[in-house]
Amino acid sequence: MDLGLKDKTVIVTAASKGLGKATALEFAAEGAKVIISSRHASELEKAKADIISKTNNSNVQAVVCDMTKAEDIKKLVQQTIDLHGTVDVLINNTGGPPAGRFDQFSDQDWYVAFELNLLSFIRTIREVLPFMRKQQFGRIVNFASSAVKQTLDDLILSNTLRAGIVGLAKSLSQELGKDNILINTLGPGRIATERVAQLDEGRARKLNISPEEVRMRMEQSIPLGRYGEPAEFARVAVFLGSCANTYVTGQTFVVDGGMVKAY
Repeated sequence: MDLGLKDKTVIVTAASKGLGKATALEFAAEGAKVIISSRHASELEKAKADIISKTNNSNVQAVVCDMTKAEDIKKLVQQTIDLHGTVDVLINNTGGPPAGRFDQFSDQDWYVAFELNLLSFIRTIREVLPFMRKQQFGRIVNFASSAVKQTLDDLILSNTLRAGIVGLAKSLSQELGKDNILINTLGPGRIATERVAQLDEGRARKLNISPEEVRMRMEQSIPLGRYGEPAEFARVAVFLGSCANTYVTGQTFVVDGGMVKAY
């Protein structure tokens, strides 16, 4: 299948590691012009070099961007326009909020999580839409969590705000269809990333068992019997963000090896 991504301009946020980096790598392998962003310049440059090395695609640029800062997001999009003249694909991704229960979090905790995990997506979409509308083409994929289908214990901040991402994408799909801009939500299950390893370590401390034991128990609840690899998640994201996707919009998917039992 030809994904039609050669020379398309793609922004992938929070792409210095994990799912963001894996997704940027897959887009680069398809010949896209990829702009990766992260708060950490040194990690970002390492990711850029690694992606170029593995894909032999030198058209990968790195832009430092803190997704909680509106001005950084504006600069990210403007630098992309300065480089390539437009944005064809936006992959919205951020780190997850802290784990914990309701009584642990103050108003400030909620504000910080809101700005990082929902308002940041709103801001990036707002910045790219004029260019997508002008060319009557755009693909937006918002990374969320399997919590969009089934809530996760001790992750109330994530459970609440990921639901907002679903509502945002579903609403925008109705507004943007006439402009051939497709927007979808993609949630990872237990994918082997640093974020999941940290969650496993936190659960291990709570249960007074080893992280390895936590992982083994989790894998027993997954029909495929293992954690996913970032590349397995990334390939789904790339399809949704490609020209091969011509009729899927406003939908919510999880890549979880069958773990979530909810419809």
